[in-house]
Amino acid sequence: MRIAVLQFAHETVTFLPFDTTEDDFRYPGSPASGEALLATDPKGYMGGFVQVAREFDGVELVGIESPLWPKTGTGSGWITNEAFERFVGRQIEELKAQGPFDGVYLALHGAMGVRGVPRPEAEIAKRVRAVVGPRVPIAGTFDPHGNEDEAFLRHADFAFAVKYFPHYDMHLQGQRAARMLVRAIRGDYRPTRVTRKLPILTPTVLQWTGAPPWSDLIQRALVWEAREPDLFVNVYFGFPWSDVPDAGMTFQVIANDKLELAERVAEDMARWAWRRRAELVASATVHRIGAGVTLAKQAVAEGRSPVVLADHSDRSGYATWLLREIMAQGLSRTLIATIAAPEAIAALAGAKPGDAVEVEIGGRVDPSAGEAVRIAGEVLLIADATTARAKGKGQDWIAIRFGDGNVVVLSPFLVQIIEPQELWGLGLSPADYDVIAIKSRVHFRRGFDDSGFAPTILLVEPDEPFLGTVRLEALPYEHLRITDYYPYGGPKD
Repeated sequence: MRIAVLQFAHETVTFLPFDTTEDDFRYPGSPASGEALLATDPKGYMGGFVQVAREFDGVELVGIESPLWPKTGTGSGWITNEAFERFVGRQIEELKAQGPFDGVYLALHGAMGVRGVPRPEAEIAKRVRAVVGPRVPIAGTFDPHGNEDEAFLRHADFAFAVKYFPHYDMHLQGQRAARMLVRAIRGDYRPTRVTRKLPILTPTVLQWTGAPPWSDLIQRALVWEAREPDLFVNVYFGFPWSDVPDAGMTFQVIANDKLELAERVAEDMARWAWRRRAELVASATVHRIGAGVTLAKQAVAEGRSPVVLADHSDRSGYATWLLREIMAQGLSRTLIATIAAPEAIAALAGAKPGDAVEVEIGGRVDPSAGEAVRIAGEVLLIADATTARAKGKGQDWIAIRFGDGNVVVLSPFLVQIIEPQELWGLGLSPADYDVIAIKSRVHFRRGFDDSGFAPTILLVEPDEPFLGTVRLEALPYEHLRITDYYPYGGPKD
């Protein structure tokens, strides 16, 4: 039983002014093929898929040359058509050369945006199907922020989407993909797929599944899966920062040759979400940055620290609005991690810990980033990147100490700090800070909230409706009409 394994994943912020190019996907270790590809992301989709697939006797996994996540992470714009065609073209060539195959696994995301390709994940499945033929099962794994409709499942047999945000169950969904792909190859599972699309558009910061109503939505999907054997329910929250025609909320239900059941469950999930749509779009309190910093000062004074100031709105990583307000209000003992500042990092080449420095950081890439901020202080440390997606990509970080016990960490690209240990691993000490200001939507809750680390958490965004704020009506959509979606318009019942 030979199974081809491919990957091409990106969460594309199409409103950013800089494209994601072929070069962004090329760095030591990427592209990867063979065992090197299969060994990537051991705690994620790929790790789960490989683990379970290799529990079956006689299964051979063939890693097809694939790009890994780009150096820019999620802080970059449209993938160029040239990059997409180059990598997918190479994958198709290898599929032809190394075939035939009994099954195909696609490690995807769902919110990829490619210039000139409206539904990239479906296009990949279509091209793979053309090579392997109509009877070879194809399974894909997805992020819940995928912008998906029925197109992918026209060409593929299975899709398995993560249910939790933060994404705790990536490994589990990879395991499911492997198990069901093997069963389909053996003829033990005949996938029947039903898709329901809902015109609900929500900013990602609202989609935390640790509290109602999003936790209720996921629980309903889990209950259906528990009630009915061999049933799988995917809930795509959608990713509004990709200006693509299939944005919005989607439900996919996959059953074992039971069309009526799949239709019933898909309809139930869609009706439930539509009934609670008002709660889904109002599920978090987001403070303007000035008010958020004031509340942080108050929390520190009352002993409710450490405080997390989570700037959910920064999609480029360059934004300086929160840093500027921290300085204006005289917040002390604050760790800001991170500001994307590749120019400043280059200018500090050769600097050593203890050196006095004065440098402009961040801002300028677009209006949502604000103006650059001049920092005068001393180099505290220079360290290798500690976050999973930044490791091994030549991303040295520089920490500068300034003001009254404040530290700002500079990184070449947008970084979402998810675990406190990613900061302490740099050589910083938690005892030195009352406030931690980070760029993150919901992922940070994994390490700062679910663990009980931070008694006070404040979500903040700038006063103006820049790219990344909850005010999606300010975005210049071209490939969808926001008035077709709730709460900006759309159906009334």
